Amino acid sequence: MADIKVAAYICKGCGLGERLDTDTLVKIAQKDGKVQLAKSHDFLCNADGVAMIKNDIANEGVTHIMIGACSRRAKTEAFFFPENAVARANLREGVIWIRPDTEEARETTQDMAEDYVRMGCAEVKAMTAPGGNPNTGSSKTLLVVGGGVTGMTAAIEASKTGYQVVLVEKTGTLGGWAGKLYKRMPVHEPYKTPVDPGVADLVSQVMGDSNIKLYLNATVAKTDGAPGRFVVEIATESGATHTEDIGAIVQASGFTLYDMNKLPELGGGKSTNVVDQAGLEALALEAAGKDGVIRRPSDGQPVKSVVFVQCAGQCDPTGKHLAYCSGFCCNTSIKQAMYFKDANPSIDTTVIYTDLRTPGNGEDFYRSAQEKGVVFTKGKVAEVVPSGATSTVKFHDLILDDTNAAMLDVDLVVLATGQVPNSGVDIFAAPAAEGEVEVKPISILNLNYRQGSDVPQLKQGFTDSHFICFPYETRRTGIYTAGPVRRPMDMVQAREDATGAALKAIQALENAELGRAAHPRSGDLSFPKVRLEGCTQCKRCTVECPFGAIDEDEKRFPLFNESRCRRCGTCMGACPVRVISFENYSVNTVGAQIKAVDIPDEFSEKPRILILACENDAYPALDMAGMNRNEYSAFVRIIPIRCLGSVNTIWVTDALNAGYDGVMMMGCKSGDEYQCHFVKGSELGRVRMSKIDDTLKTLNLESERVRDLEVAITDIKRVPEMINKYAEELVAIGPSPFKGF
Repeated sequence: MADIKVAAYICKGCGLGERLDTDTLVKIAQKDGKVQLAKSHDFLCNADGVAMIKNDIANEGVTHIMIGACSRRAKTEAFFFPENAVARANLREGVIWIRPDTEEARETTQDMAEDYVRMGCAEVKAMTAPGGNPNTGSSKTLLVVGGGVTGMTAAIEASKTGYQVVLVEKTGTLGGWAGKLYKRMPVHEPYKTPVDPGVADLVSQVMGDSNIKLYLNATVAKTDGAPGRFVVEIATESGATHTEDIGAIVQASGFTLYDMNKLPELGGGKSTNVVDQAGLEALALEAAGKDGVIRRPSDGQPVKSVVFVQCAGQCDPTGKHLAYCSGFCCNTSIKQAMYFKDANPSIDTTVIYTDLRTPGNGEDFYRSAQEKGVVFTKGKVAEVVPSGATSTVKFHDLILDDTNAAMLDVDLVVLATGQVPNSGVDIFAAPAAEGEVEVKPISILNLNYRQGSDVPQLKQGFTDSHFICFPYETRRTGIYTAGPVRRPMDMVQAREDATGAALKAIQALENAELGRAAHPRSGDLSFPKVRLEGCTQCKRCTVECPFGAIDEDEKRFPLFNESRCRRCGTCMGACPVRVISFENYSVNTVGAQIKAVDIPDEFSEKPRILILACENDAYPALDMAGMNRNEYSAFVRIIPIRCLGSVNTIWVTDALNAGYDGVMMMGCKSGDEYQCHFVKGSELGRVRMSKIDDTLKTLNLESERVRDLEVAITDIKRVPEMINKYAEELVAIGPSPFKGF
């Protein structure tokens, strides 16, 4: 490593100077932190303070900077020194704002601040300034897969910002499901009557846009590469293959309606007069081209009575059908009921529902249907019995609690069957059971990833994209999903989704050219490096990487694809021989902080508790606890980590051997309803940490000394309570037997 010069800067602003002995903190940085230069400043983040740091960089040769001030999440623009390694000691949110301003607390508050200064100095000396990813890609073209409303919107919005777009549609026409609609729900007031779908206008915009290159009757045959440098082969109906250089991808492959033939109890597949919502749209379009009268498919007679069955094969708790609500179906049935009433008010039109959901237009559209004479009956349909040209609908009337209610001689039954995403191959799908016919879906993207040919999916088949924490993001960096392939939604939501996904894709390709990470560490220039001479080829890093960023070379060593990497550090935590690291985050940067803390002896009655806190949820919650002046124990020492998945067991072992009384790990919620920004990181970390009991037994320590907690970013009050409770428990257990060794 080249010669480094470390400088420590202690801020006196925001009450730090009044609550802490900052002169002592400067001395601690010099003596214990062993920095070459240490200063304090009244307001380090103001222009004068920043200028002082920049002057030291320019004239004193400072390469490494430790800032003792506010949280690393605050004043990021002021303390932005991209050419230098920078560490932050959180003295404001992490010390003075979580401790009472009393004489009794002054000593322990000062102890906290001194330890955080030691930790900051130790951390920065183990860091180097990230140089960026050399394997960058310069393609600024966006690939959109799917030519429905979602795909066309994504292409148009990307084009408006000046980017070139390649749009691939598997059929011969644009429009998707929306192109098969007679009319759609209104999108603005008054929400009174169905309106034109507006698909023709979108198609016209796409066809007339010189930035959009369109492939019809085409599919993606192969996707190779990484953000900024994807190489995509597009197969056309003629048999020709076209290769496109792509920067980022938006998958807008849409949905298929749930197969009503799986609902024989509701008449599905038993009568042509039982249709799904797409079937009714086809009948309405046919009628519009003739006399406007919707007719029974069986004999062509005008429909005089129609029943809409909501949640057909949806919201099913048994697991036999769809477990979820598709969201758009209620509004669609209301719209379709109006087809009949607008044509002939005398047609008997009934909607049978359990829960009526009309997002986007309040109850106006529903009220308009009522005014037109549509009857809404709260009930659960048990059976549809076709008989000749008509059907009998048997249902449980939930208002009258009548289990034998029935509607007789109905001309047409419409089943609201819901959306099934066109996600492609499920790489986590279990093999078909013995005797079952295995139906293999067609791959959408044909990814050249060792983990599988499509983006990972949730258990319902939707692409793995958390609707709150990181919408559009998938577990394949630079590939975003939008529309009903991501979650159930209507056209309005799909168009908003498309715009968001297009913008995220643009951000990804721009970051890729600069060698920066994508979400959630957007702009991070670091990337994992491995010392191959120490690698045992155990493959844990390649298997555990949530994003498919690690392959294997011809010698079976890990091969990192930096542009795919999200910088979570899961590979670092997985590595048993600790040969994987980042320039600004490594086993050493955290280990050095753990060792830098002053551990009081067993007679001082000052326990030490190490907290490894996820930077995405737990650490912000701790910061906000400080902002709200929610007090917690002065005996904790907190180290932000990128993800629970990055925690290497050596950190826990080192802390316990050093005399820490306890270790708390705070990570995001894991499991099916995960909130981890790195998707599988917290889950993988917890699997790893579940084996820590063996280490505790080896050290003859109580299992209570290590605690794993799920923490959400909203746990502003709960986190201090958990810390204080744990501190009390450790006092009851007694001090660590390793103190003083």
